[in-house]
Amino acid sequence: MNWKLFIARRIYKNNDGNKEVSKPAVRIAMAGISIGLAVMIVSVAVVIGFKNQVRDKVVGLASEVIVTSLDDAQLYMTAPVAAGDSLLDAITKKPYVSHVQRYSVKPGMIMTSDNFQGMVLKGVGKEYDLTYISQHVIDGEIPLFTDTAATNKVMLSKSMADKLKLKAGDKIYTYYVDDNVRARRLTVSAIYQTNFSAFDDYFLITDIYTVNRLNKWEPDQVSGVEIDVDDYSRIDEVNDNLRSSLFESSDKYGQSYFSRTIVEANPQIFAWLDLLDLNVWVILILMTGVAGFTMISGLLIIILERTNMIGVLKAMGADNNSIRKIFLSFSVFLIGRGMLWGNIIGLSLCLIQYFFEPVKLDPSVYYVNSVPIELNVFIYILLNVFTLVVSVLMLVGPSYLISRIHPARSIRYE
Repeated sequence: MNWKLFIARRIYKNNDGNKEVSKPAVRIAMAGISIGLAVMIVSVAVVIGFKNQVRDKVVGLASEVIVTSLDDAQLYMTAPVAAGDSLLDAITKKPYVSHVQRYSVKPGMIMTSDNFQGMVLKGVGKEYDLTYISQHVIDGEIPLFTDTAATNKVMLSKSMADKLKLKAGDKIYTYYVDDNVRARRLTVSAIYQTNFSAFDDYFLITDIYTVNRLNKWEPDQVSGVEIDVDDYSRIDEVNDNLRSSLFESSDKYGQSYFSRTIVEANPQIFAWLDLLDLNVWVILILMTGVAGFTMISGLLIIILERTNMIGVLKAMGADNNSIRKIFLSFSVFLIGRGMLWGNIIGLSLCLIQYFFEPVKLDPSVYYVNSVPIELNVFIYILLNVFTLVVSVLMLVGPSYLISRIHPARSIRYE
């Protein structure tokens, strides 16, 4: 059996009442490791969950890649592009493209007897994937939208319904300003709530036929084409492929095509999400530093308290490296115990929040109702390995204090 490991275990299991000084130091060191690891686990789980939920929300409402007109410069005042079967088929055949859908938009205003609200009417066709919206419908039913007839039905958000005091089944009047004011009477068929204010506060969803008629466009003209990608990490690749194939090409009406990713279309949201990564790195560095320095102070106290034992080992022929390995092995036992408690605390907090959601958030600010949690097994294991390796490496330098201890003087040390 490895004698150095044997001695390290004996020190770790030693309950000698004479070693009262090292006990608080050991407990503080283990507490530092436990708290540091627990904070890191919770922080990473929250950031990953938050980023994925917000990203899925944005993608679910607009797809990963969008093809519009190159002249599409004004907010919601879009220039039309032709999106016939030939273009849709060509895009569908691109690598990693899973779904293609058309949409058209028209800005306008809703008026009731005692209130009004600016809005954007978004028209969709029968191929449009409303799966994400359907998961957030809280009242009414989603109508069957088409590009060949007007349904005269709309879906609007709960925030707009609350402002205008509307419910499913109510009639509303919408107005659109071009050369003159045009009105449309529509029926509220469903009310949804995504908690994504950039969408909920403005968009009504109806059939693309109605929007195209309001825009005075041809049947094959649309505001844009939304493209779902089967692997989110491939969106830049798909976008570059589309740009190269659509570069300098125009539709039959003379409009040039332009493609962009959902990240490029919503830079402020994704820039905000990227800042969260920086926050996580700051937390990881601070917590690792706190855990490491508490272990350093604990190790130094234990070495000083075991000076007599170190002198005896040296007198018996043990070299400095062997004795350093004893105390580093002992430190690994302490770090392991602290990490065990850190995992228990961190995972418990994550599971409590995941299943019971005690910590709530304002969805108008954070886009979600409660603090989201998502545990990535690979990152979770990496955190544990990172904590163990960094903590041990931080102890290597202080362990050289052992080489300064002389056997003759240390054996008499009390």
